[in-house]
Amino acid sequence: MRSRPLDWTALTLVIVGAVNWGLIGLFRFDLIATLFGGMESAISRVIYVIIGLAGLYCLSLYMKVDERQVDHHTERVS
Repeated sequence: MRSRPLDWTALTLVIVGAVNWGLIGLFRFDLIATLFGGMESAISRVIYVIIGLAGLYCLSLYMKVDERQVDHHTERVS
């Protein structure tokens, strides 16, 4: 499995989202909203959507890991 720049970008965005949720849960502090003008600002909402899409994209990475395990197992058997 070769990692593509899109994979790294999506994983980075998911980590940003996870850290943001951790800050919200622990301290009631929304870093994205603070940096980009509040929760209702258009740019904050766009960033939230992009992070959400990155999370959905990361679901496809499960398939890549599964394919790699199947390919690796097949190589040993052959």
